[in-house]
Amino acid sequence: MSQNLSRSLRFVKQPVRGGGVVAAQNQRAADIGARVLAEGGNAVDAAVATAFSLAVLEPWMSGLGGGGYMMVYDAARRRAHCVDFGMIAARRLDPAFYPLAEGKGGDLFGWPSVLEDRNILGYPSIAVPGQPEGMRLALETFGTRSWAQSLAPAIEQAEQGLDVDWYASIVLASAAPILTRFPASKAVFLPDDFVPVAEWGGATPRIRNPALLATLKRLRDAGARDYYDGELARSLAADLARGGSAIAADDLSRYHARLLPPLSMLHGGAELLLPPALTAGPTLADALSIAAPHLQQGLNARAFVAYAEALDTAYEKRLNTMGETENQGGCTTNLCVIDKQGNMVALTQTLLSLFGSRVVLPQSGVLMNNGIMWFDPRPGRPNSMAPGKRPLSNMLPSLGLKDGKPWLAIGASGGRRILPAVMQLVSFLTDHGMGLEQAFHQPRIDVSVTGQPAYSPLLDGATIAALCQRFPKATARPLYPYPLAYACPSAVAIEPDGTRIGMTEIGQPWAGAAGSA
Repeated sequence: MSQNLSRSLRFVKQPVRGGGVVAAQNQRAADIGARVLAEGGNAVDAAVATAFSLAVLEPWMSGLGGGGYMMVYDAARRRAHCVDFGMIAARRLDPAFYPLAEGKGGDLFGWPSVLEDRNILGYPSIAVPGQPEGMRLALETFGTRSWAQSLAPAIEQAEQGLDVDWYASIVLASAAPILTRFPASKAVFLPDDFVPVAEWGGATPRIRNPALLATLKRLRDAGARDYYDGELARSLAADLARGGSAIAADDLSRYHARLLPPLSMLHGGAELLLPPALTAGPTLADALSIAAPHLQQGLNARAFVAYAEALDTAYEKRLNTMGETENQGGCTTNLCVIDKQGNMVALTQTLLSLFGSRVVLPQSGVLMNNGIMWFDPRPGRPNSMAPGKRPLSNMLPSLGLKDGKPWLAIGASGGRRILPAVMQLVSFLTDHGMGLEQAFHQPRIDVSVTGQPAYSPLLDGATIAALCQRFPKATARPLYPYPLAYACPSAVAIEPDGTRIGMTEIGQPWAGAAGSA
């Protein structure tokens, strides 16, 4: 813990209420979604417009070069669906190209190192992206607005450029040494070879990506499948081939998002609708089931120890058993939306690492994912890399119903930190009767490393003592804006009087919610 930072600093956020609410990791993106609701769009319309805008407003987290999952509750039909637009390994990927090296990998998951970080950095780390196709499927299936209308706000933002405030400067500086390795990435994010920084009292600098603006306009005019079958696809394939990626034109043309039935479980008087398959949904169900018997006596020291034990047990099962053992079919941001009609969306989309592969494709301006890092680089395991395979991801956009009626949409970003955050917030709401504002201000623990929980120093002394006794390697981790020590959740809900409410991570300065009348 840095000794330069105040130990008495506290973070507080006010909730946002309205007839419809959007919560996102960027306030301007949330405002765009709320504007769509105000114009008569439904929750999916707002989510798609917000998601595309984040490619410009929070480009290092997600965008056209990534993938994800969207949970949708259709209020008219009283049904939930999962839109799977996750990334897939190239059909010509060769696992032998990723030999193990000594030590641990340098990014999110602590896998063994791979030679030259080929699974983390550069063109070899890129998986087939699904974001444009996922937005197409969601909009055509559940939306009411046109494709062109959905892209218009992102195009408007791309024309204006990204304001580089103090937080953006910090994020850019953290990745600058690696971004300089890739000329197109350097040109976009490090103009004049330096991190843009506002002068004291001066105007906020802006960064622009003209190639991405042209790509967004091309998508608007030619449709989503142009990214996979048309002129854009040919541009992407050419740049990927020149950079040494295994992704070829037929990988793009074969890619299709899919609709999956959600997982359903009962917990604390609510029905939880979770993403299935290779997400953290099954692991959340396991963890809540394990912890449930120990959560009946209030939010005390035993409850937090139970959270930690349940997460450890569920995650061990996850890593040892989950993965796509057969090749079937085909840093992260989260946003949540609820509209007047009770339609709900929880959407998590990602480039995986901060700035993904760190590669901006020169012709299209698209920042690409490093989805190959999701695979265990060790052979012979359920989640080992293989051609055409889907990796195991940590994404967890989730929905909740009470008495069969829409109630909650929630999710988070943060890699392995997502599951502990969503689990605790859901438990705070269901097991301990908190409202959304109180739940988001309740200090949490993080259990993303087995046997080594991190805890907020704001927890009471008895809880901290119990955690340290049960887990001798437990450590204190305060909440600061950067580096964010915990996941970054967002959520929307319907309060008992029918008002819609939205909350975002209190320690994240960009995350915000916006309401519509």
